[in-house]
Amino acid sequence: MLSKKHVLTLAAAMSLLFVGAANAGAVLDKIQSSKTMTVATSATWPPQGFINDKNEIDGFDIDVSKEIAKRLGVAVKFITPDWDVITAGKWNGRWDMSVGSMTATKSRARILDFPATYYYVPYVFAVHNKSTLTDHKALNGKTIGVEGGTTSEDYLNQALAIEATDMPPVAYDVQTKKMKTYAGSLGPLDDLRLGDGVRLDGILTQRSTLEAAIKKNYPLRAVDNGVVFYEPLAIATDKGDAELKAKLGEIIGAMHKDGTLTKLSTKWYGVDYSTVK
Repeated sequence: MLSKKHVLTLAAAMSLLFVGAANAGAVLDKIQSSKTMTVATSATWPPQGFINDKNEIDGFDIDVSKEIAKRLGVAVKFITPDWDVITAGKWNGRWDMSVGSMTATKSRARILDFPATYYYVPYVFAVHNKSTLTDHKALNGKTIGVEGGTTSEDYLNQALAIEATDMPPVAYDVQTKKMKTYAGSLGPLDDLRLGDGVRLDGILTQRSTLEAAIKKNYPLRAVDNGVVFYEPLAIATDKGDAELKAKLGEIIGAMHKDGTLTKLSTKWYGVDYSTVK
């Protein structure tokens, strides 16, 4: 016979199990019933997400989101919360997913789910055009700028912890004398464009972000052709909706298989980032 204490404990456990089951699929159900999918992303990170000449949000992540919505048979709505709010989890229904080129790190995986990786971007060191450096290892002991709270900062702290098994090994061959962090991806670029050594000696950034800046006449260049590391970028969802996670995994898998992600990557980056090269 169970004691009263054990009966209460069992009842509490069954209650939690029931609540979990009741909430299963809640976000996916909401998307399908409302016919609207709300996506958290960035509007200040070209070419992933930005405001175009028509004052509309545009970019690679935006096109990926629109394709997901199309395959779900719903409309898409974009919101642009601060990055640290998105990565904090516990969204409480404010948005349904993040399509914002987020890296599935081990720390983030404790509070968010990552249904699928949709592309892989190489990170490179960059310098001002007037710099004489030709090897990224020459940045050892220099002042380097990075966007705070990203894998570029993790790399310089020698603390990359990516939740992916298909990544090449990482070599920590640059140790900065001083690391400067910025609230967004454009901050390091803007400081480096002021001149070689004025505020920064170099930056560590996504190759796509660097190339987008160069197209806007930033006087910058990659130090060499070496890829520092590849960053797998994934769709993120809040914890607790296995059905939504499975559905998004299925959709992204199909977009890889039918060439849609290759097409979108080539459109926005000029190269296919949908696989590791």
